[in-house]
Amino acid sequence: MDQQEVQVLSLSREETDNLKDGVNLINVSGSEKYVVFKEPGTDTYRACLNKCKHQGGTFIADIEDSTKCVLKCTKHGWKLDASTMRYVNPPDSFRQEQLVPEVTEDGRLTLNELKPPQPWEDDPREKLPLEIGEVKVTYFTHACMEYNFNGTIFFTDPWLTGPAFSRGWWLMHEPPSDWPERLAKADLIYISHCHSDHLSYPTLKILAEKNPDIPIYVGDTSMPVFCKLEQSGVKLNNINVLKFGRWFKVNEDLRFMIMMDGVHPDMDTCILIDYKGHQILNTVDCTNPNGGRLPQGIDMMLSDFAGGASGFPMTFSGGKYTEEWKAQFIKRERNKLLYYKTQVVRDVSPLLYCPFAGYFVEAHPSDHYIRDTNTKNDPAALNALIAKYSPDIKTWTPKPGSVLDLQKVINGDSDYITEPSPAMKVMKDRWNFDKYLDQTNQCVFDEIFSYPEWIQFYYRWTKFGDYNLVIRMIETDDQFGPIQGGYDFYVDFSGPEPTFPTGRPEREHSYLEMKNRIGVHRETVKKGLFWDDLYIGFNNRISREPDTFHYQFWNHMQILLKVATPNWEAFLADMKAKNAVKRDVWAPEKMEDIAGVTKHIPNGQPRPPAVPTNRYNWRTYATVLASSLVGALAIAYMWKSRPSL
Repeated sequence: MDQQEVQVLSLSREETDNLKDGVNLINVSGSEKYVVFKEPGTDTYRACLNKCKHQGGTFIADIEDSTKCVLKCTKHGWKLDASTMRYVNPPDSFRQEQLVPEVTEDGRLTLNELKPPQPWEDDPREKLPLEIGEVKVTYFTHACMEYNFNGTIFFTDPWLTGPAFSRGWWLMHEPPSDWPERLAKADLIYISHCHSDHLSYPTLKILAEKNPDIPIYVGDTSMPVFCKLEQSGVKLNNINVLKFGRWFKVNEDLRFMIMMDGVHPDMDTCILIDYKGHQILNTVDCTNPNGGRLPQGIDMMLSDFAGGASGFPMTFSGGKYTEEWKAQFIKRERNKLLYYKTQVVRDVSPLLYCPFAGYFVEAHPSDHYIRDTNTKNDPAALNALIAKYSPDIKTWTPKPGSVLDLQKVINGDSDYITEPSPAMKVMKDRWNFDKYLDQTNQCVFDEIFSYPEWIQFYYRWTKFGDYNLVIRMIETDDQFGPIQGGYDFYVDFSGPEPTFPTGRPEREHSYLEMKNRIGVHRETVKKGLFWDDLYIGFNNRISREPDTFHYQFWNHMQILLKVATPNWEAFLADMKAKNAVKRDVWAPEKMEDIAGVTKHIPNGQPRPPAVPTNRYNWRTYATVLASSLVGALAIAYMWKSRPSL
């Protein structure tokens, strides 16, 4: 199907003549809203839909803008320069999709939209009748669903064990206990994107041990979904990358297509499944799935709902970021998200909607502040809104192990959900913290960190530069307090290659100060991981001057880092060849520093401090040994001097 040009607005000659120089906001009754920018003193126009690229908010004039060219979104404050159709907040980020303006011979202005084909309209199918029980959907946890299409088993986004974003996110729900066997017997798996609450290497490690040849399907994103597979150590032999917007045939009855996100096309995807003409749309985490063009009147739709999946603003401090401001911001943003999701669901108009991909919790005791303040939307509240504004749409608030029968939904039956046994555990209360935190904290004692030169080596490896930004990176304990033996350094990105001053430069510059938990920070550096584990995982605390989101910096560190790990073997060889001076990898004198980083148990009570097994920490061993001897002598003395009974 070829791309088509469709006229979306036509102004009369009089209306065209009345357009002023600069920004014109045009509202058409019963239609879309438009932004038309007229170049001063000319008949040259730029135009777009008055719809923010982020979450579809409406633009209004930005009263703070002296140029009278900038518009501000009423939802989240994103700003668009209508004269260039570029977003200026976040800076250096997105372009707005433009309409094609044309002035006719009789002086009328028309706006045309270049509409790509709706990919699901390629080879359309009529709906065939289904039997009860022919299509079943089982909720496992978070974004993981099991679809059973008449015996063909299709899993999506299996995060079923372990944490996500290093140690920041943990599963809220207990998945069915037989999940390893059921996952390994699946016919195919779809993974939407590389975030670890969807691409879960702890889960895939168990899968690979049982069935490394299982077919896994991902979209052809510019940042490959499995870009860090080698670093994970997981062996999977059947990963398939599919082009966007094309049907992939599983069998005569079942096919699916993967579509990209309009805001993050380099990484986010969604999926449309077609079984005998019956369609299930899963938009997962997409902010603007398929650029906002979605099929309508489908059988089932699933999407995220919760919010709270970002370090902003909970991990920020200074300036306006008081607890009161954060609480108001979170409440406001969650409400906006609820109504946005309600609108998207109403536009798609499925028979049934299911909110999912939001069931996570900041469970580790050291993250109690985040858990208490990072409130998330209640799926039942979203479903209640949908019932209010779209009463014909059925809803499902899933529990682990609950099963939906699609044909019963189609029939209008009330018993379309089969709930699990009341004895089945729903909410998790244990997460095996030690196992995963110990794996992360192994990196604390890696030899590379005995050479301060690792800082220059790593930041030159990132290939980020030519940006007037200075960062200060501070390694901390679990509570973001000072930690003896941690690194504290500056990086200046203003040149083609980063430089490393001993303090803030005197020139005018943007500044970020980040306190990072030492274990997560060093694991990120050593393995060349994206900075999502630090930022989305709530493993740092940030302050900034000025209070501006540096899109280029974060986009680079979260998406554009090299796939290959830094060559630390070459680094160590070079350091040894130069007889570079070594320092202790990490040798704190305070016992709480050791306990705070190395040991945890599921109920959050600290174990007696244990000594890190690392050959560079001889001072620590001496401190522990001396403390133990003094303590033993003191106890013996007190026992000997105890009063007689």
